[in-house]
Amino acid sequence: MEQHRTEFRLTDIILGGQDGLVNVLGVILGVAAASQSPRLVIAAGLSATFAESISMAAVAYTSKRARADFYESEVNRETREMKDVPSQEVEEIRQIYRERGFDGPLLEEVVAKIVSNPKVWLEVMMREELKLEPVAKSTLLASSVLVGASAVVGSLIPLLPFIFLPLRLSLFVSVFLAALTLLLVGAYKARQTVGKPLKSGLEMAVIGTVSALAGYLVGIIFKVS
Repeated sequence: MEQHRTEFRLTDIILGGQDGLVNVLGVILGVAAASQSPRLVIAAGLSATFAESISMAAVAYTSKRARADFYESEVNRETREMKDVPSQEVEEIRQIYRERGFDGPLLEEVVAKIVSNPKVWLEVMMREELKLEPVAKSTLLASSVLVGASAVVGSLIPLLPFIFLPLRLSLFVSVFLAALTLLLVGAYKARQTVGKPLKSGLEMAVIGTVSALAGYLVGIIFKVS
């Protein structure tokens, strides 16, 4: 039997990594343009790195927790309706499969089979009528940690050149590394999901780099002599 991945963490990695990289790149480019001080750049970059990672981890946890709670509330509502107005819920199942081309005795057979099992009936209502998928609460903490860790890794990529290289050179190396990383991540995402790797990579690189350069422009405007 073909094995499928039950946990798909690519979204969490990209969410944290891309957000951390772009935001910290924007901060350090702005500080570098405004102050010309490597120490200030590193201090601002590290501050943004840890603030960003904690914030992203918290957002990932609370947003997925909200989705899980909403799913649970809809499960409770559908369960009550299946008990209180079963004929209405059966008709909704019938309508769902009628729209898919089922008709006559075959339609009635499918409907009868589904509603004979309350668990299957509920799952069909959640998935087909409400278009909702369950969110396992047991994965919330792991997901938030992954997002936070990815944000730290992504943030350090544009920051490292300022630790080891002269300021002026660091600006170019930082932007280059950030753009290259976004290009590779975008291409990898397309390979794992759908889309053209080169196009996806270029889109992510251009969008992320242009967003970060906004910080550089702000730094120039508020440049300190």
